[in-house]
Parts: sequence; C-alpha cells; structure tokens
Amino acid sequence: MGRGGRLFIILGIAGPLVAYACIGLSILLSSSFSWRVNALSDLGHAQNSNVAPIFNLGLLLSGFLIALYSAKSLINYAKYTGISILLSALLLQAVATFDEIYGSIHFIVSLLFFVSAGISCLICSVERRSILAALAFLIGLLSWVLWWMGVYEAGVAVPEMISALAITSCIIHSAAKIMHVSIA
Repeated sequence: MGRGGRLFIILGIAGPLVAYACIGLSILLSSSFSWRVNALSDLGHAQNSNVAPIFNLGLLLSGFLIALYSAKSLINYAKYTGISILLSALLLQAVATFDEIYGSIHFIVSLLFFVSAGISCLICSVERRSILAALAFLIGLLSWVLWWMGVYEAGVAVPEMISALAITSCIIHSAAKIMHVSIA
C-alpha cells in the first residue's frame, strides 16, 4: 500500500480525534455548558454560544475526514460498513451546518446521524462479525434508552457522548485493523 493509502487509513483515527478535541476545547472554553442540562449541540448554537465556531468546525472537519476514510479505505475492507459510515459522516456535517438555530431541521439531522451511526455498527457487526461493533451498538442504544426512561438525570449531552464514543471506537478499531493488514 502506498503512502496515499496509509494517509486515508490514518484519517479513520484522526477524524474522531478532531471531533473530540474540538468538543473538549469547546466545553473547556464555554461559560455555560453543563453535562447536567445541555446537549452537545448547545455548544454549536451560532447566536448563543461563544464557542460555536470551534464546535461546528470540529464536527465539519471530523465528518469530512471520516467520509474520506470511508470512501477511500474502509469501503475496500468492509463495503457496506464503509457506505453506511460515509452516510453517517455526511450527516455529522449536516449537524454542524444546520446548528440549533435551524430548530427542527437540526433535530432531524441529529436524530438521523445517531440512528445511522448505530445502524453502521450493526452493519459492521454482521459484515465483519465484529463483537466490538455489536457492543458499541448496544452501549449506544442502552445509553439512550436509560436516559429516555429517566434512569439517570443528565443533559442529553451524556447519551450523545456515550453513544458517540462507542461508535467511534468502531471507526478507530477498523482503521487500526486495516493499517495492520496493510503492513503485514
């Protein structure tokens, strides 16, 4: 595999890390964010958040990097997973583009993002017989179900972050596996 091929694989690791770096920086710099009451998207509200450019740029860039990884590398390793994660990455960009100012449009693209990301884990669990992907789906789903049932009190940012961490663990793991296969 050439240098260009390895670069696309590395994007599968860099993409999620960019998102988490920008989310973390946004939380650190925000004067009003609270895990107990907020959604992560509150950080991206263009009028109400002083960190919206950092947060939204992070999601846009992360979605772009993951889309490149999916289209140029993952699709050759796991075709259906690659297509599904590509769609999820584009929806992540839509979450940043249509921030909370857009009201119901933001809600719809956010919902579609989390649903498509969960479905991507299911597809990966079947296509690659991945226990990690199946666990990621279950952890993400459980975080939402428990939140909806009121089992724990927190802002929607908590199930958002738990499910995102579970989902991105699959992306990073797939990139590491592809990197290992290409080196061997």
